[in-house]
Amino acid sequence: MTTLPDAGPDALAISRKLCERIAAEIAERGGWMPFSRFMELALYAPGLGYYAAGSLKLGEAGDFITAPELSPLFARTLARQLAELLPQTGGDLIEFGAGSGRLAADLLTELHALGALPRRYAIVDLSPDLIARQRETLAALPEALRSRVEWLNALPAAIDGIMIGNEVLDAMPCELVFRDGEKNLRQRGVAIRDGAFAFEDRDFEDPRLAALAAELIPEIPRYETEISLANRAFIATLAGALARGAILMIDYGHAAREYYHPERSMGTLLGHYRHHTVQDPFYLPGLMDLTCHVDFSAVAQAGLDAGLDLIGYASQGQFLVNCGITSQLAHLDPGNVRDYLPLAKAAQRLLSPQEMGETFKVIGFGKNVAIDWLGFAEGDRCYTL
Repeated sequence: MTTLPDAGPDALAISRKLCERIAAEIAERGGWMPFSRFMELALYAPGLGYYAAGSLKLGEAGDFITAPELSPLFARTLARQLAELLPQTGGDLIEFGAGSGRLAADLLTELHALGALPRRYAIVDLSPDLIARQRETLAALPEALRSRVEWLNALPAAIDGIMIGNEVLDAMPCELVFRDGEKNLRQRGVAIRDGAFAFEDRDFEDPRLAALAAELIPEIPRYETEISLANRAFIATLAGALARGAILMIDYGHAAREYYHPERSMGTLLGHYRHHTVQDPFYLPGLMDLTCHVDFSAVAQAGLDAGLDLIGYASQGQFLVNCGITSQLAHLDPGNVRDYLPLAKAAQRLLSPQEMGETFKVIGFGKNVAIDWLGFAEGDRCYTL
């Protein structure tokens, strides 16, 4: 059995306070809350949630490593897609959930080299401590680049530019649904038993969720999975604000037919704690990241329903190859082992089907821009959605 790293007394104190906050709300609700609300509090409760408190999240010392943290190759390659699209818009570039600011810094640097700087680079983030890290990271940029960056508290009413999000959708609260041994569909929520958080299933509160569950969930006894109403609403909100431009979302997930496959009976909900995968979603609330995979069919439909053009859907590996990641490696000197080897290893991890290349997908939407994008030139899988 794997022993998880010690959290330390200060972190444990924060987790205890968050548990008390959640328990109080469960009591106020009559002894039960939807899992989506538990996940929202565990991640975003002001001053206590995982993304709202001061714990280190990214990098080797944190809980996970994202593609931008892994290597500047990711941003350098993505920049080529953005450079193709930005001139077709008013020039705004908006990033959601900007992590440590590494992607923003590397994108601005590469877009400057390509002669395609955005008019402004806006960041929308819910995490105060990550915003502080972003400011620190971006402070190292030259003034000509740094001056283009601003932080927004809300989405602009009308956007003429590009919106991007890397590992944003997976961190949005999801609903849990369960088909029991009698094949009855139920909504899985959180109650308190013997002084601890525990799952408890009840009838659906939301008719829309009940209808989606009946449509998506295989008629197999004891089948548990997730449905994200938040993802659908988020894409619809972005679409409503987009006057002209593009939306690019990069995340791990599947098309619906794979997501709700009969063999995927345990769902995709996971915790990430100090580079360990944790199956128990109630482990140290506030100190552990909670995520579920993205249903890209639902994301695609939400965009189409909101009037967007679905431009493409591809694996991250294919998208990066289309945008020229291999040509960037070709320009490096293999003899310069110190510089070449880290980039080559990072490229392998970004592209390999056994690593991030296949698990992560890229979906693109457009409005009043060209529909032929570099990143989806080959290997587009929209037909699978």
